Amino acid sequence: MGKADFLSPKAIANRIKSKGLQKLRWYCQMCQKQCRDENGFKCHCMSESHQRQLLLASENPNKFMDYFSDEFKSDFLELLRRRFGTKRVHNNIVYNEYISDREHVHMNSTQWETLTDFTKWLGREGLCKVDETPKGWYIQYIDRDPETIRRQEEQARKKKQELDDEERSAKFIEEQVRRGRDGKETDETPVYTELKRESEEEKVAFNLGASSSLAGPSKSSSSALRAPPTKRKEPSSSGSDFRTEKKKKSALEEIKEMEEKRKMKQSVRTDYWLQPNVVVKVVTKRLGEKYHKKKAVVMEVRDKYGAVVKMIDSGDKLKLDQNHVETVIPAPGKRVLILNGPYRDTEAVLEGIDEKNFSASLMLDSGQLRGKRVDIAYEDFSKLA
Repeated sequence: MGKADFLSPKAIANRIKSKGLQKLRWYCQMCQKQCRDENGFKCHCMSESHQRQLLLASENPNKFMDYFSDEFKSDFLELLRRRFGTKRVHNNIVYNEYISDREHVHMNSTQWETLTDFTKWLGREGLCKVDETPKGWYIQYIDRDPETIRRQEEQARKKKQELDDEERSAKFIEEQVRRGRDGKETDETPVYTELKRESEEEKVAFNLGASSSLAGPSKSSSSALRAPPTKRKEPSSSGSDFRTEKKKKSALEEIKEMEEKRKMKQSVRTDYWLQPNVVVKVVTKRLGEKYHKKKAVVMEVRDKYGAVVKMIDSGDKLKLDQNHVETVIPAPGKRVLILNGPYRDTEAVLEGIDEKNFSASLMLDSGQLRGKRVDIAYEDFSKLA
């Protein structure tokens, strides 16, 4: 019996039945054919075309698995980037939208057995930020598109320009405070006279501004005692000096506060942290036991996320991604470099370690905040070479 015509009722009914998703167990990834029931899938497996595809796959099975894995990964990440952007989303939500396409690559033909294994792989490769919660695994896409990076750098330049304007304003205010302080120091020094009574019959009276009217109209009483009002400048003079010192101190504190605010504005954490001349530890097992858990020195940073490191033991040079290394915590008293956060690129001295909070107490050793103690997480600083 020949095949039904394209416009025959049977052919139209078959196309209607084949629409939408079918059961995964009746799908052949090699032939990319979806069967509607168990009998149809059995007949397909016994067909000559299916047997030919199996012979081709048996010659090089890794080639086909790598191809399907790459297709699955690229389509999944493209959907995540286009649909959710850089938002944090549950991995099962993305997967349900991905499999809604009837022509998608099935996971049972890839190198990952479950969605959880695929999610963990994305986190290890640095393609997404992943975290586990009681509700399941959440993923967040890391956008490394050149256009996106260019926009971020443009925003960083604008912020730096705004901070430079604030620094100029702070210097102008400091100059005004200094000029005002120098102007007050040129005030005249008060002159004091000795109290003298010319006759014992004369009354003693003090000429104190408004209270001078109480002494009466007598000229002798007003001239009997010379107590110039300038004598009252003694406490006011000392008070003005105290206020001047206080204003001077508050100006310095204001400058420090502005510096701290400027640092806090720059506290936006970045997803890259590598810096030259820091010691790191190799954590990837792909390079073998020769380099696993061994320490190295970062010689050069490339594209923010990669680095050329030199092994301390063997002297070999390797090119690694930041996800393949981790920071090194030295002994107390050693110098470190802060790699992320508000005090980024600041050298410090390690004073103590807080194991409960996974942080350390550092004494800043460079910059305008030198001498300040701060608490920094383990992953935000590393030993200096």
